[in-house]
Amino acid sequence: MENDRLLDIRDLHVVFDVFGGTLKVLDGVDFTVRSGEKVGLVGETGCGKTTTMKAVLRVLPMPPARVTGGEILFKGRDILQMTSRELGQVRGEGMAMIFQDPTAALNPVFTIGKQLEAAVKYSASGDKRLSGKEIRQRAVEALKEVALPDPERLLKNYPFQLSGGMRQRVCIAMAVAGDRELIIADEPGTSLDVSIQDQILRLLRRLAEEINTSVILITHTLGVVREIADRVYVMYAGNMVEMAPTKELFSRPLHPYTVGLMAAVPKLTGGGIADGIPGRIPDYLNPPVGCRFHPRCERAMPVCRTDKPRFVKVSEDHEVACFLYSQEEEGT
Repeated sequence: MENDRLLDIRDLHVVFDVFGGTLKVLDGVDFTVRSGEKVGLVGETGCGKTTTMKAVLRVLPMPPARVTGGEILFKGRDILQMTSRELGQVRGEGMAMIFQDPTAALNPVFTIGKQLEAAVKYSASGDKRLSGKEIRQRAVEALKEVALPDPERLLKNYPFQLSGGMRQRVCIAMAVAGDRELIIADEPGTSLDVSIQDQILRLLRRLAEEINTSVILITHTLGVVREIADRVYVMYAGNMVEMAPTKELFSRPLHPYTVGLMAAVPKLTGGGIADGIPGRIPDYLNPPVGCRFHPRCERAMPVCRTDKPRFVKVSEDHEVACFLYSQEEEGT
């Protein structure tokens, strides 16, 4: 189903030039989102999830960041080759990102109303001009959608007058206020209590189901992914290591890293402290040769230390980048 691909990232490489050398962060990332699809992206802190999505929006600071290879196709057009005007149109009408840090995402010198109304204005399609009254009404409705009380008063406030959780919900309101085709949600539950988190997730699900908005959910919480996502990508140290429909991934995790993530989830039934994965994310200045997970993998083989594994299809929609399964495929 090539023609329904809304976002298609192909072999994306991103490095950061720092004082000590070059950080090789993204090492050939492939990632696809179809129209109206909800996709989860999971992995440890520092594995490249947010960097990948910032590259999609072209908001990575350059320098120190550099895209050294690959394509980011949005509706068939390469974002990396777009002019500033074309990119502005994509950011306004095509996609929006809910950033993890609401303090950095909001401008402290403008009121909430000024920033939210600008988001509504520039997200309207080119042939659909909104009046000032319509823009303000949409801004008020967006604040109501994220369960913020007294939205008319909040529009007059500055970010410093709101709590961290309220600022987070304002950021979410800015993303959902327009008719965008793709929403990238980077830990949207940050600073929110569980009841508000549930309301936000239900809002994202409704946008996908009712107006065919695609959603990318970046999170550490596997339970949230299981609840909302249609498909899940598992990321480790700048590489995608497994991709599968959500139900299949949770019932049949294959990559040793995915298995480790599942084992690290605390059990409601108790049974002691959850298992962890030994070791840590590798140093991007000098990442391991071959499979980047092999220093932490209990099932590593000699080939893992020399060659990078490619994705192997183990079922129709389930792929894994691991030599354990590529060898099985060769033997069949």
